[in-house]
Amino acid sequence: MSLFTRRSVPTALSALCALAALVACSAPTSNPVTSLTAADQVTLADKYEPDSLHPLLGYGVEGASRVFDGLVSYDADRQLQPALAGELPQPTADGQTWTVRLREGVTFHDGSSFEAADVVATYRALLDPASASTETTSYSMLTAVTEVDPRTLRFDLAFPYSAFPHRLTLGVLPSEALAQPGPAEQSPLTTQPIGTGPYRLSEWRKGERMVFEANDAYWGGAPQVRRITIVFATDDNTRAQRMTLGEFDGTVLPPGLAHTFDSREGYDVISHRSADYRTIMLPTGNPVTRDPAIRLALNHAANRQGMIDALLMGEGEPAYTPIAPALATYADPSATFAHDPDQAKQILEQAGWVAGPDGTRQRAGQPAGFTLMYPASDTVRKDLAQAFASDARAVGVDVRLEGLGWEAIEPRMGADALVLGGGNPFDPDLASYALLHSSFAADGFNNPGSYANPQVDAALDVARRSTDPAQRVQAYRDFQQAYVAEPGMVFLVFLRHTYAIKGSAQDYRAQGYQEVIEPHSHGTGWGPWWNLEDWSTPS
Repeated sequence: MSLFTRRSVPTALSALCALAALVACSAPTSNPVTSLTAADQVTLADKYEPDSLHPLLGYGVEGASRVFDGLVSYDADRQLQPALAGELPQPTADGQTWTVRLREGVTFHDGSSFEAADVVATYRALLDPASASTETTSYSMLTAVTEVDPRTLRFDLAFPYSAFPHRLTLGVLPSEALAQPGPAEQSPLTTQPIGTGPYRLSEWRKGERMVFEANDAYWGGAPQVRRITIVFATDDNTRAQRMTLGEFDGTVLPPGLAHTFDSREGYDVISHRSADYRTIMLPTGNPVTRDPAIRLALNHAANRQGMIDALLMGEGEPAYTPIAPALATYADPSATFAHDPDQAKQILEQAGWVAGPDGTRQRAGQPAGFTLMYPASDTVRKDLAQAFASDARAVGVDVRLEGLGWEAIEPRMGADALVLGGGNPFDPDLASYALLHSSFAADGFNNPGSYANPQVDAALDVARRSTDPAQRVQAYRDFQQAYVAEPGMVFLVFLRHTYAIKGSAQDYRAQGYQEVIEPHSHGTGWGPWWNLEDWSTPS
């Protein structure tokens, strides 16, 4: 029976109401609520604690880092702006060489001057196998970075790559800290970062909190918000309860818990659109999920809008490919799957999957069933997994759920399905190429299911290498059409990220908050606080 039948919708909603009641019952009769607008410091709570603060290990790779600056950054409209670069990077006519002129008067937190040598050292360390950087595969097009003079750089590429400026949000490190080659994970920079950013790390108590202090020498001006404390609390209910007790100025919460603050005096809820998808990764190493008919049928079985309405309180958009509606120029509105269980059953029957006595289909003695993993601490992924399994069972596919830790999930991704998250609103190449191109098969979380489709590969290659904007748009439309004809996953939703805050959204806007469309990585690094260094405080 589908999760969204008359019988089971109340079950999902009652769980949501139970969460709301838990938070409501924990509320004190008098909240010590004070808005961020009344102080020059902020205390936030996050679900996740970073393993490392090293840019070469993925910290702030999309530019939302308080400690580091990249050569470029994003504004509220997702447009690239110069950061450590004095102006936007400029390509040659063939698109294979990019020149970057650097900003003057920038210093690192340790007082050393920022120069071209620092950028060269950062990107050479990125490409050096000895660094074992987790980001290297994203820079496969980069062949060399050269210092032209102390304020000018040249990046040489193996092929034209229009999206290359989006790869220059990587945080830049001082060359002295990279003088000795070696694994980035063994570097002191993982816990003692040195950047040029608006804040410096002043304290990190593992498992408890991080504290950032304003950098008065910041090239963009000393931040008025002087101190940012990030408290780590994995459990969603715990963060919500502590929020009601006035411990935090804000936190990220699942939609059901976030909206319990809608009617709470002194609090508000802010939600952001995102390109953050949740998808069911279906590995080709599994005898059931490798079948194109199973994949296609499950795409028609999934009730995406029902999941958004019942589980996310409307905070999301249906997903069919990794190209989010936020990437409107490139998103193909016709590349979708109708929610049609009857069509799903027909696809399975035509492929020889016949219903057995218990309703589970089988073919040549192989039951139509597989295991679907999800991270046990993630309530949203758990809810989506349960909904998807219910929809799959309604068409005769048995999906067995396992909530696990990542250390148990990762070794099994080649054989078992996974509720996977990812997504990028800045450029379609960043959202799709590594996820679905066959050259990235089984490369960690890049194409973990080893999906391979020659038509998809061809379209992604044309889009990646084209310097003609119109050709690039058409190539991404071709990619989406090729993908929905033979899908490799079941994309479910693009989430709206929801945040509970003290005070009001109006107060936040008066101080400098601007709404943004977020990537997969979010929380207190993004959210309403993504540009805290630009906020003003009352005089």
